[in-house]
Amino acid sequence: MTLRRGFKAAARRLAADVRDELGVRTFQPFDPYALARLYGIDVLTLDEPWLPPEAVAHFTGPAADAFSGALIPVGTGCVIIENHAHDRNRRRSTVAHEMAHVLLEHHVGVLVTRGSACRATTAVVEQEAAELSGELLLPTDAARTAAFRGWTDSRTARYFRVSERLARWRMNVTGARRIASRSRRCGRVGSSA
Repeated sequence: MTLRRGFKAAARRLAADVRDELGVRTFQPFDPYALARLYGIDVLTLDEPWLPPEAVAHFTGPAADAFSGALIPVGTGCVIIENHAHDRNRRRSTVAHEMAHVLLEHHVGVLVTRGSACRATTAVVEQEAAELSGELLLPTDAARTAAFRGWTDSRTARYFRVSERLARWRMNVTGARRIASRSRRCGRVGSSA
């Protein structure tokens, strides 16, 4: 399944607008929790007292990978529930992903993030949210700047406060290293941010 034509460019523009609204430059780490606050969306964890203790134990123990987060409608709004058993960078990615659904005005039933896929949503909707959340956390221009600087996936991940897996994906999907390498071979030096 592929994204509709022009979606990646639209996601880049939307992410840039959101970053501007929050006062975050292209080559700065992005705080998805600040975005949730801006939209009045509470981010709750699985250790909330109203959740059944056996469910919490299940999803923070042996089945921790079965649940990353959920976007749940509440009245006319929604809340995000994240798995507090996951490391901080994975949680940031989960919240960014759920906020991408909000920004893209995807229909909110119950969108549950499991690893890298949502349940109760289509593959295209999931891809759109993944693309936008990736662009929020590590914009294309920032990935290219990191590539021109010769940063590893590990260094990029640490700087932008994302997982190495997300950093590797963004560096690859944006073509950042390929562009930097081609530029070096041609004798050009520079970056885009």
